[in-house]
Amino acid sequence: MKNNAILSTDFQIPGLKKIFTGKVRDVYEYTHKNKVYLIVVVTDRISAFDVVLPVGIPYKGAVLNEIASKFLDMADEEGIETWKIDKIHPMVTVGLKAEPIMVEMIARELLTGSLWRLYKEGVREICGITLPDGMQEWDVFADGPIITPTTKAENGHDENISPEEIVRKGLTDKSTYDLMDVQTDSLFCMGAEFAEKMGLILVDTKYEFGLIDGKLILIDEIHTPDSSRYLYMEGFEESLKEGKVPKSLDKEFLRQWLISQGFKGEDGQEVPEMSAEFIQQVSDRYLELYANIMGEKLEQTEYSLEEIETSIMDFIQGLKDMEEPEKMPEMSEE
Repeated sequence: MKNNAILSTDFQIPGLKKIFTGKVRDVYEYTHKNKVYLIVVVTDRISAFDVVLPVGIPYKGAVLNEIASKFLDMADEEGIETWKIDKIHPMVTVGLKAEPIMVEMIARELLTGSLWRLYKEGVREICGITLPDGMQEWDVFADGPIITPTTKAENGHDENISPEEIVRKGLTDKSTYDLMDVQTDSLFCMGAEFAEKMGLILVDTKYEFGLIDGKLILIDEIHTPDSSRYLYMEGFEESLKEGKVPKSLDKEFLRQWLISQGFKGEDGQEVPEMSAEFIQQVSDRYLELYANIMGEKLEQTEYSLEEIETSIMDFIQGLKDMEEPEKMPEMSEE
C-alpha cells in the first residue's frame, strides 16, 4: 500500500511565516491591516504519549480538520467565541491569533485512560478533586463530568494541576479560569449530547483557550479523535459485564497497541515498527469516526501540497481584494 500521507509543510509565500510545528499541526502567521491571522494546516502526522510517530495516517488531517470545524461552528452558535474565521481547505483552517493560556482543560465523564492508570496506582486526589475508593474502569463520575486541568507543555509531558495552582502560578487569573471552567462544562455537554444522538459516548476531551484584546477565546480544535475519546453506546454495557474493553472510536487502541509492543513514550524506548496493514487499520478507524460523527463518509481525496498552498494564497489574495476600492463605472461620452 502506498502511503500518500502529508507529514510536513514548508510554504514559501510572501508575508507568510511558519511559527510553530506541533505534534499534528503546522501553524503559519500572516499579518494584514494590523490583524494577525493564523493559518493552521492539519497534517497526517500522529502522536501518542506525546511522541510524534514516524509514519503518517492517510486522510487523518482532513478527518480532524472537518470535525473540528463543525464543532467550532457549533460552539459559536452556543455563544462561545472561537478563533475560527473559515475552513479554506479540508486540511486547513484560518482564524485570528490569540495569546494562548498555557492550560489544557480536560473534561471527563468516565474513569479511564491516564486517570484510570493513576487510580490503579492508588492516586485519589487529582487536580484538587477527591475520587472515592472502589471505582472501576469505565465507571461514570457520580456528580457528573469532572474537569482535570493540565499544564500545556511545549515539549514533553503535560502535568496535572489544580485550579488553585493555576492562579497561584500566574497561568491566568481566577475570573478568567472560572469562565474557562464554565465554558468547558458547556462545551462538553454540547459534545456529549451530539455524540449521544449519533449513538456514541463522549468519554473525555480537552479544550484550550486564549485571549484576544483581553477577551476569552476558544482556540485549537475540539471533539476530534485526537483530543477526545468516543465509545459506541451499542454493546457498551454488555462489554463491561463480559469484562471486555468497550469498542472505541479514538486513538486509545493505538496507545494500547504501543503499550503491548513495550512502548510508553519513556526515555530510551524506540517506537515499534508499524506495518502497512496496521497503518491502514488506524486510517480506517479515523474514517469510521468521521462517518459516525458527521453522518456521512469522507470523500477520500489525496490532497497535494500544491493544492493546499493554492488555497492559502487564495485566502491571502482575498484579504487584499477586500481592501481594493470599487471601480467607478465608466461614463459614456455624449
